[in-house]
Amino acid sequence: PSWNIESSVFHSDLFSLAMRDEMQRGAIVLCGGQSRRMGRDKATLPFGSELMLQRVVRIVSEVIDPAAIVVVAARDQILPELPATMIISRDEHPDRGPLEGLAAGLRSMPESVEAVYVTSCDVPLLKPDFMREMFNRLCDSDIAVPYDGQFHHPLAAVYRPQVLPTLQSLLAADRLKAALLFDDVDTTKVPVESLRTIDPTLSSLLNCNQPEDYEAALVAAGLARPKRTGLPTHPT
Repeated sequence: PSWNIESSVFHSDLFSLAMRDEMQRGAIVLCGGQSRRMGRDKATLPFGSELMLQRVVRIVSEVIDPAAIVVVAARDQILPELPATMIISRDEHPDRGPLEGLAAGLRSMPESVEAVYVTSCDVPLLKPDFMREMFNRLCDSDIAVPYDGQFHHPLAAVYRPQVLPTLQSLLAADRLKAALLFDDVDTTKVPVESLRTIDPTLSSLLNCNQPEDYEAALVAAGLARPKRTGLPTHPT
């Protein structure tokens, strides 16, 4: 039989897109860091009418069913009000960095989930289309992570749950750098510049680590600056 190569490729691409659309997606939001540079818990920083964690969770929920979102907090951390169906997990071993939180989140993820977007609670300018694009970039890999040639962005990446055993082995050996996980499993490194078509300013990669970052994010979001310079007081 004769084959129409262009047609075959086209239908193959459509099938791949359909498979990606059918992928069961989840998300992990890490919020258990010590926030030393910020000087207070970033999860409860005011951001417009919301708190920072609430805003990030709302944005993530535009892409992911809240029942497949895991918020990973410190053991005694008090969280703001979140959707009732959302899963709350706690770091088993505090102060061991994002890999510990990632492991806690993956252990709590519903079994049906096939791929997980991981973010932190201090990315208030995260764009839903950025998340969607990172899922698309995963293809057959175990991880898709933005990479700028020197630095990986592990908290703007997509992970398959099957990386958990490798992740747990690294944690058990006290090997806490995310790059070690990327070396050990099939990882697609996504050039950050290629993501500008989705997020021109790459705001989805901008963390609020210091009061100045927080104030800049408020301005970028079109929200009022704090009444005084520096970190505002938590509203009562």
